[in-house]
Amino acid sequence: MTIGIIGATGYAGAELIRLLLGHPEAGNLILASGSHAGERIEDIYPALRGRLSSVLVSPAKAIAESDCVFAALPSGVSEQYAGAAVDRGISYIDLSADFRFDDDEAVYSAWYGKPYTRPELRERSVYGLPELNRLRIRELAARGPVIIGNPGCYPTGASLGCYPCLARGLAGEGPVIVDAASGITGGGRELSRSFHFPECADAMSPYKVGAHRHIPEISRNFSKMAGRPVQLVFTPHLAPMNRGILSTIYIPLGPLPQGLPSDRPPSPENAERAGEIRELYAGFYRDEPFVRVLPQGAAASTRGVRQSNYCDISVHLDQTGTTLIVVSAIDNMVKGAAGQAIQNMNIIFGFDESLGLGGIPAAF
Repeated sequence: MTIGIIGATGYAGAELIRLLLGHPEAGNLILASGSHAGERIEDIYPALRGRLSSVLVSPAKAIAESDCVFAALPSGVSEQYAGAAVDRGISYIDLSADFRFDDDEAVYSAWYGKPYTRPELRERSVYGLPELNRLRIRELAARGPVIIGNPGCYPTGASLGCYPCLARGLAGEGPVIVDAASGITGGGRELSRSFHFPECADAMSPYKVGAHRHIPEISRNFSKMAGRPVQLVFTPHLAPMNRGILSTIYIPLGPLPQGLPSDRPPSPENAERAGEIRELYAGFYRDEPFVRVLPQGAAASTRGVRQSNYCDISVHLDQTGTTLIVVSAIDNMVKGAAGQAIQNMNIIFGFDESLGLGGIPAAF
């Protein structure tokens, strides 16, 4: 099949190229760029030399000649291309925020500063977190072209970390707190002072505290998973690494035996309960190809998922036994972007979900 990539020169676009070159069903790639049309992709990314030689074309040409289109574009510009793809009868997988909120235009407009220009497209769109919406993706794809709102990177790690706890009703009252740290690639390829090497090397800092655009997406996912409103406190951090997102999540638990005083070490009962919750997580994700629940006592790390589509999860309890601490790790460019987009493509076309995504994480 022929696959188009609009926005092929950005980090997510380049990662799509890298992964699709190893996908057995991706026979031909058509690469498009609004700002680099006419240039060669191997001149922009020399690592592709000997594997791919391609002139960058216009987005319209990619849509006209492809069987499926990925779009790795800034939020706010994707609707016109999605509409053109659906009008032509092909599916469109969008890595921006433009289709993540289904028909909730008010939330999208409040956080992204623009209304929907083609609200009718939401009838063909679905939020593309496979572990949450796999059946809905298949259902829509069986009826014709589908638009995938590929999840954000922070929402992917946070949502997978919380899903079993929220779905099984373990969470009690009070906010779920998510502290997450992202690699520099999460800011995209365009230059800015915040991502300039001297500004972010040898340093770690929070940003957009209480105002990050991923807040409504994470909050919506948590409430859907729990079947009730869930309060969220989310703080992102910029970490001095190229790839990865590590999310440390604090979930207040429901009614428990009397917790220990906060200055006492964990009791044997505490460790036993942590093991029980870990087993709940393992059972919940048993059939998921890309979610790995680590053994009790291990802690998830971005090092364990680098350049892979895995999400590693570790489960812990605080010393009082009243707060569940979940750590999730993903590669923000793969499970947080391009890999998850290809996972969605595999679902749409009825391929094995792991096709093209079976690479072992880089060990270092």
